[in-house]
Amino acid sequence: MTKNENRGPTEHWTKMLRPTMEEPAWRALRSTSQALYPWLKFEWRGAQNNNNGKIRLSVRQAAAKMGIGRDAVAMAFHDLQAKGFLVVTEPARLGMSGEAKSPAYEITEIGLSHGEKKSGRKLYQEWRESHDFQVHKAMANNARGANGKTEPCHGKHDGTVIEIMTKRKTLS
Repeated sequence: MTKNENRGPTEHWTKMLRPTMEEPAWRALRSTSQALYPWLKFEWRGAQNNNNGKIRLSVRQAAAKMGIGRDAVAMAFHDLQAKGFLVVTEPARLGMSGEAKSPAYEITEIGLSHGEKKSGRKLYQEWRESHDFQVHKAMANNARGANGKTEPCHGKHDGTVIEIMTKRKTLS
């Protein structure tokens, strides 16, 4: 019997660092944001297969894992960005086949796969009260102007959303 066979099935775990949790930025986070953070760290594959900067966890996936509503999870993602724990490296998009792709994130506590600094940028250490970092919010598809705007959001931004519109038929 080898050394690894004695351990049983491999467990997936992540560590939470006390110095990180003692930062003013951590204490300023909402409790849902603090609960989301370990779930994001679970998506990191470790130093040998570093995928930091390419970590993907959608709002729906996180809501299902945490057992809370999508709006609360979306606010938690924004809160983690504002305090410097997360950076969006690639925005969400709708692919050519119509399949959506969630944003890619960098956890600033962890070094990037292509970066020289192994410990990460730790932007949260630079956070100060009422000096939040920029938050990247996904644009909503608003083809019918349901929120009072005359143009759909993707009409103003020639980003990654495919423009598909149908004409509304009216009965005469």
